[in-house]
Amino acid sequence: AAERRRAGLAAASRRLLVGRSLALLAGLGAAVWYLNRDRGVGWMFVFFLALVLVLHYVLSRTSFGKSMYAVGGNMEAARRAGVDVKAVLTTAFVLCTTLACVGGMLSASRLAAANQSSGGGDVNLNAIAAAVIGGTSLFGGRGTAFAALLGVLVIQSISSGLTLLNLDSAYRFMVTGGVLLLAVSLDAVARRSRVSHGRA
Repeated sequence: AAERRRAGLAAASRRLLVGRSLALLAGLGAAVWYLNRDRGVGWMFVFFLALVLVLHYVLSRTSFGKSMYAVGGNMEAARRAGVDVKAVLTTAFVLCTTLACVGGMLSASRLAAANQSSGGGDVNLNAIAAAVIGGTSLFGGRGTAFAALLGVLVIQSISSGLTLLNLDSAYRFMVTGGVLLLAVSLDAVARRSRVSHGRA
């Protein structure tokens, strides 16, 4: 804050920032406590939002996040730039596995049950579709946590709409797959355009 003031920029004091953060946490806690009394929004939703914020910070503000984008965009160029490609890939796969485990535990806790078919159905299709619709490139190097969140909202809106129309689950698979195919096609066209213009 002091450095920003010396540079002539506006800067809030630490006490003010801490106070605002505590007030926000207290407000969220009170809202969740009230809504969680056998109805409304539970702690899982708040945990999910906190996870999105943490991942957004890691991807956009840390050297690891920048290295991950670099490896995803061009692995050989990242290696020549001094990025430890093996370490980034290993960490990315470990994070992916850990988050999948956390998601499975949260799903089991929400349903209060688990069996060998848990996590089946359209879970994987919806997860991939949400990421791609949110702007994550299957070719790597692009995507944000907030964009993936928007993709989740789109997929859930489609699923809810088809459920309200009382359509069979097979139609939900087809519609979700069609939307995913469209998103992948647009991503491929955009990538080809960037390559042709030298911006890839």
